[in-house]
Amino acid sequence: MIISASYKTDIPAFYGTWFRNRLRAGFCKTVNPLNRDQHSTISLKRSDVESYVFWTKGQGPFLPVLDELHEAGFPFIVQYTINGYPRALETRVSDSDRAVEQMQVVSRRFGPRVAVWRYDTIVLSSLTDFAFHRRNFERLAEALSGTTDEVVVSFLQLYQKTKRNLDEAGRVEAFEWWDPTVEEKRDLLSALAQIAASNRMRLTICTQPDLVVAGVGESRCIDGERLMDLAGGRFPAKVKGMREGCGCYESKDIGDYDTCPHGCVYCYAVRDRDLALNRFKAHDPEGEYLFPVQPPKPARQLRLFGE
Repeated sequence: MIISASYKTDIPAFYGTWFRNRLRAGFCKTVNPLNRDQHSTISLKRSDVESYVFWTKGQGPFLPVLDELHEAGFPFIVQYTINGYPRALETRVSDSDRAVEQMQVVSRRFGPRVAVWRYDTIVLSSLTDFAFHRRNFERLAEALSGTTDEVVVSFLQLYQKTKRNLDEAGRVEAFEWWDPTVEEKRDLLSALAQIAASNRMRLTICTQPDLVVAGVGESRCIDGERLMDLAGGRFPAKVKGMREGCGCYESKDIGDYDTCPHGCVYCYAVRDRDLALNRFKAHDPEGEYLFPVQPPKPARQLRLFGE
């Protein structure tokens, strides 16, 4: 079993103490986001878990936990998102220079195959136009050269909540945003792929195979082959994408939606930034669940003899 921690929220940045407590307890509990009455207990024991994949925008405080995982023999990948966007788009995200330094530490300590850079999600706006992305991506790629061998990108996908949050942020922060044409996206991808290659990285795109051009591959964020390299052998896992176009290996995610307080206006996992901040404040690092939940309803008992 591969544990994802978590594409729903930033566990390394905000919930590291909780994760360490659950790791030592050997399990955590989760709730089905589509049916809040459905609860699951997920083992975090070495005998049950082949590897971990972490997703973060600022994992400095989490380094001791990675040390503990390494000492326990767990292979892991850190998917590190560093966009360098203005505060109007990423309200409380760590400064990009600091994030680069943290990712370099991970690479030096555990190897460059552990660290994967994400320049994700690509948002086109009056604050972040095509020229901004070329210039910004090149600056970050040069800083991360030798730190990783892959950079994952994707373009904004317009879910209803994402569009609503971007419209509201644009009104408050006085910027405009737009969805570029397919041709414009491919042109930008070609430019970014060349920059990545010149810095010894392969550029891949997440769940948007229709945008693949020369020099760009399809990413697997839950990458079984990378994990097998880190583990030094094969382990039981299969490709089971989370949505159409996804090539990820099968995993169990232990996060929860609407719990990440980074304040990114383009985030797919947060429908309301104030709600996410309030849920973070309600978090109990000693709890079995990431976010306090109502206990599951008792199963209905069959009545015997018509009673």
